[in-house]
Amino acid sequence: MQSSPTVFRTEFERNVIEATPRPAKSVWGKVCQVDAQSIRIAGLTGSICLGDLIAVTVREDLKLKGEIISLQDGFSVAMMHGNPFGIRIGQRAHIIEDVLPHPSEDWIGHVLNHAGQTIEGQLPLSGSSPAPLRAKPPAAVLRKALGQRLQTGVTAIDTFLPLCQGQRVGLFAGSGVGKSTLLGSLAKGSNADVNIVALIGERGREVRSFVEKTLGPDGMKKTILFVATSDELSALKLRTALLAMATAEYFRDQGKQVLFLFDSITRYAEAHRDVALTAGEVPSLRAYPPSTFGALASLCERAGPGIDSTGDITGVFSVLVAGSNMEEPIADMVRGILDGHIILDREIAERGRYPAINIPRSISRSLPDAASEDENKDLQQARKFIRLFEESQTMIQAGLYVAGTDPALDKAISVYPALDAFVSEIEPANIEVNFTKLKKILNPSTENIPAPTQAPAGS
Repeated sequence: MQSSPTVFRTEFERNVIEATPRPAKSVWGKVCQVDAQSIRIAGLTGSICLGDLIAVTVREDLKLKGEIISLQDGFSVAMMHGNPFGIRIGQRAHIIEDVLPHPSEDWIGHVLNHAGQTIEGQLPLSGSSPAPLRAKPPAAVLRKALGQRLQTGVTAIDTFLPLCQGQRVGLFAGSGVGKSTLLGSLAKGSNADVNIVALIGERGREVRSFVEKTLGPDGMKKTILFVATSDELSALKLRTALLAMATAEYFRDQGKQVLFLFDSITRYAEAHRDVALTAGEVPSLRAYPPSTFGALASLCERAGPGIDSTGDITGVFSVLVAGSNMEEPIADMVRGILDGHIILDREIAERGRYPAINIPRSISRSLPDAASEDENKDLQQARKFIRLFEESQTMIQAGLYVAGTDPALDKAISVYPALDAFVSEIEPANIEVNFTKLKKILNPSTENIPAPTQAPAGS
């Protein structure tokens, strides 16, 4: 009697089941070339696949791991998970089993590495279900629409740039403009069930500060932090990023609302470029190989709405923009993939307003649907006043503008100080309270309107 074929409820379930690891093979090869981060192995052709893990026996008590990134006639290329110092030509290499991580509630509150280990090398309690590192996203036709607004506690985002459940946005910023602080504020202030934070390529000295000061005990209560510092090899940075996403998918499938904070997708792209070039790809756009765009799209698509019976992954992906150049390759790629962009402006940061969000240049594609008709009118009016004032700021400060010349600019000058203070608030006020504040700023009582002849202090 023939057994009935397996019926998968969704495309996602099929991909998860097919992604389970194959049994390890007792097949051995020999190292035939050693480079800075990679090795070539002869003798495994026909027995090994892309993504398989290998171990090189350096000595009896030391084995170094690597991952197969290229298969060629007669040899395989492996990107090592550690510096290949000590590996010699002729040493033996063999395939090892890739043990999938099993996330669990016990992971919450921990700082983990690419293997799901704590800094002390310990493994938190494992769950019952494996989390494939390279699972595909749910089928597009089965995914839910964006959900309700996610409350973040950051007033500028909760009003002008709403972040809805399942939405994916880019946080575009140069260095030193408050990006990490803003991500920490989102983690502490959000009403998501679980925060997954991935620090990829971060400076090692800043990790402890991010945990203890930026997040603090309150932020860590519902956060899992995955870290691959800047000194770690590219293969480990990619693996850490994939483990963070797989963990977010695990909690999503438990029905939870997950806030996924990824810092930064630029360093992820650089690590992918490093691996791809080592594998033999040809560089094209500013040394990025063609597969980089696919890798970014694949990672971002795994975030987003789940299917009807699951939760959602709301993603915030930071993008490093050198010199505020929004046209550089990674920034340009990511803008077309995500559902909005939040731009941090160095000039705003330099005058002391944090978060340094440039409201006129930032966009959330969940609007206008995420706000009521009345709220959208207030947001459009407030954006208009901010833009008017900032475009005329030089003229105002130089004393060249005469009050009464332009009624709209007069109103912008009068309300800008309050608007500027409003968008800098970070507090756990609910969204309705924020819109009430905004309406009062836009429609103050006549006696409280300051004379529009001077520029606001600190502008």
